[in-house]
Amino acid sequence: MNNPMQALASVITEKFILAAPKEAAEALSALATHEVLQLLSPLKAQVIIAVLNPMEAPKAAAVLRRLPLRQASYVLARLQVPQAAKLMKEFSAPYRERISTVLEPSFLALLQEAQGYAPDVVGGLIQTDFVSVRTGDKLSQLIERLKNLPRKKIPALCLVTDKDGVLKGVIRPAELSFYPATSVVGSVMSESAALLPTDTLARAREVFGKAETDALPVVNEQQICLGILLRAQLPPETDKKSFWKKLTD
Repeated sequence: MNNPMQALASVITEKFILAAPKEAAEALSALATHEVLQLLSPLKAQVIIAVLNPMEAPKAAAVLRRLPLRQASYVLARLQVPQAAKLMKEFSAPYRERISTVLEPSFLALLQEAQGYAPDVVGGLIQTDFVSVRTGDKLSQLIERLKNLPRKKIPALCLVTDKDGVLKGVIRPAELSFYPATSVVGSVMSESAALLPTDTLARAREVFGKAETDALPVVNEQQICLGILLRAQLPPETDKKSFWKKLTD
């Protein structure tokens, strides 16, 4: 790495990217793609995801398709859904076909639908990086998986599915200590309301209020798990009261 690149690498660190991803994306966008790869390739996947999310789609797509296919598919599947959909459109047809072979069919369908989403629907906010377990798994298996995650990556909610990915229930990591590790997941899971990616944010707020929870699974029409929506991800609700109405309340 030459001296200018060494100087830039000392500035665009993991800490800087995670603290200011938009600014990092703008700085990297001014570089040639091979220079961006020099800086990003040694970094963790979560850092690459953070900086590609706010990056202009053509540049982000150019960077992503030069990563190893396994790494590229991992990153793409964890980008914000609208951004991932834009990148898929930017890819050449041969590369789009190639990366599609290593992505979940339900995720590919989600990206296809995302191109027609209105700006105020759940699909634009969901987290597609989620932990799921099968109904027949032992709790000990889930506990081991969670132990291997960084503390910041431990989810508020783990989804329980059948062999086809259909939502059957949920388990909250905070509740795991209440059950023996030898318990079967399906015997201790809880029921949960779920959202569709096409549900409006108003509908999401309503479901969150009724369910009294901070996280909800998101499924498609076939009830196959697509991701999770956190209550904290919802933008502040617009106060529709008029100025005069506020004065007279």
